[in-house]
Parts: sequence; C-alpha cells; structure tokens
Amino acid sequence: MIVANRKPFEEIIKMLKPYSKILLLGCNECVTVCATGGSKEVAVLASEIRLFRQKEGRPVEIKEVTLERNCDSEYVANLKEFIDEYEVVMSMACGCGIQFVGENYLHKVVMPAVNTTFEGVTEQHGVWSERCQGCGNCILDRTLGVCPVTRCAKSILNGPCGGSQEGKCEINKDVPCGWQLIIDRYKEMNMMEKYLEIQPIKDWSSGRDGGPRKRVREDLEI
Repeated sequence: MIVANRKPFEEIIKMLKPYSKILLLGCNECVTVCATGGSKEVAVLASEIRLFRQKEGRPVEIKEVTLERNCDSEYVANLKEFIDEYEVVMSMACGCGIQFVGENYLHKVVMPAVNTTFEGVTEQHGVWSERCQGCGNCILDRTLGVCPVTRCAKSILNGPCGGSQEGKCEINKDVPCGWQLIIDRYKEMNMMEKYLEIQPIKDWSSGRDGGPRKRVREDLEI
C-alpha cells in the first residue's frame, strides 16, 4: 500500500489562508489504513482548521468528503455535483489521488494535506515500512522475496557492500542490511548456491527513469 504522513498544521493553514470555503477530501484506501487520510483524519483536520480560523476571527466553511478511491474516475466523478460550491480542494489522499482529482477538475485548485512517502507494508499496528519502489522489473524470484532495490540503501544487486557490519546497514545501526536478509533467506531455504550467481545489470527502462508509466489492458477498456 501507499504510505503517507500528514503535513504540519502550520503548512496546511498557510496554504488555506486565502480561502473561506474548503472541500476537504479523504480516501478510504491506503491513507485510511495508515491512519493519515481516512474519514476520521478528515474530521480531525476539519475541526482543527475551524478552531484556528475561529480564533483568527475568520470563520471557514468546510465540507468533509471521503471517497472510496481518489485515483478512480468512477468515484472522483461524484464530486461534480458540489465541487463548484467551494473555492479550493484540499486532499488527504496520496499524491496519485491528489493529482487525479486535479486532472478531472482543471478549474479547481487541489492542494495536498499529506506527504506521500513510500509503498510499504503494515509490520504491526501503527508501524509501516517500505518494501517496494515500483521499479517495473521485479527480481524477487532471484532473491527469494527480499528486494535489494528497496531493502539495500544503495540498491546493490550483488551485495553486501563493505559498509555492512554484523548484519546492519552502515546508514543506521537499527536498519538491517538488505543483503544480509537475502543471505539469511538463502540459508533458510538451503539455496546458498543462488548467492554465487552474479546478477546481470538491471534493466531500468521499465522504471521511473523512463518517465511517467502507463499500463493499458485493451480487453478491459470500455
């Protein structure tokens, strides 16, 4: 899932300073799971903004809406009925959702209330960690389910590097060495011979380096 963090309140207030009618938009998907932009977080932020503006003597009107997804035309279309009643849209969805709302309503300013951080997993309640960079050329079959592109700070394909000490990465003693994790998996699966296979230069053409990517399924198009 996509993990995000709410922006500092001071930054949000600064963005909204010129506006008195705000559509505050949440999303029921990833940002709900990571407790950043679901209906609960929308309600909390709306209350904070109202209280702040009330103290300033500048009352504000806020409509709270949480869509099933902000990255899907089917749900974004539901905003059409009332979006023009508001001066600005502030979205608590991820960067994809924020941009997609803006693309569908070009006449509206759409602002981010969150900072999108990474694609990750829920390790435990309240703890999320990065697992994928969406490089477009997955090699998890070769590394038994541990991604060196993400888990290694240097994205080394043949590791570990010389900075790895006692299974930890040189960037931080609390960060496990990605390649140590891979080696541990090789050992656990009795497949250490795979570690001796030199990984070829990775084809990055399917990654972000080639510009914005698009996936088309003609059999699903309407």
